[in-house]
Amino acid sequence: MILVYVIICYDDLFCAITMKNNEYWKQVIKQTAVLSPVDRVAEVLFGLIMVLTFTGAISASTDSEEDVRQLLWAALGCNVAWGLVDAIMYLMNLAVERGHAISVIRKISKSENQKVMGDILRAELPPGIAGLMKPEELSKLGERFKEIPEPNGRNLITKYDLFVGLQIFLLVFLCTFPVALPFAWIDELKLAMRISNGIALIMLGVGGYLLAKYANFRPWLTALIYSLIGVLLVALTMALGG
Repeated sequence: MILVYVIICYDDLFCAITMKNNEYWKQVIKQTAVLSPVDRVAEVLFGLIMVLTFTGAISASTDSEEDVRQLLWAALGCNVAWGLVDAIMYLMNLAVERGHAISVIRKISKSENQKVMGDILRAELPPGIAGLMKPEELSKLGERFKEIPEPNGRNLITKYDLFVGLQIFLLVFLCTFPVALPFAWIDELKLAMRISNGIALIMLGVGGYLLAKYANFRPWLTALIYSLIGVLLVALTMALGG
């Protein structure tokens, strides 16, 4: 984890720090409290796989065609639950990462030994970058850390982070909502299930394609692989009677 990317949150009502400190960390928070394109697509894909597995498990234990509405509420409930879990876990992981970043920055600020400071930074940098940096470069980086305002660790989550958590919830819920729609307007359980599966497979393929474009993979091959993952889940569901 690169320390420049990891940030610390603050609240103007509780932090007795200078305006310079406030402005510095405020800008860092705004720049990093966003979801990258790959994170957005990944959240949607995880949600699709989750709801596909969940509805499949429910349909496998459902015999009556009248229970199609049960699948509708099950799918919607799965979307809501997964969105909440994903958002909460994001905030919890963020708090842990920032708490760790605070301790590392304070160790660097208090360190008078150049070698110790360099070792701390080398342990935090990605191996590929740390291996390229010379001891004097690490020392210069450590000195730059000493020049920035010291972060305050009282409030690890800000309104910006809560907004990102809300984005995650809405992203997962709204993007997996189409998978639940067939159960709302089709009374025949098996037909609704097949259409729902088809929608999920198409969306998995689109998500795989977008990730491949981002990572410079083969787009259509990656889309096919993600769709095949969905096909395997559907096949397993059908084998269990869904």
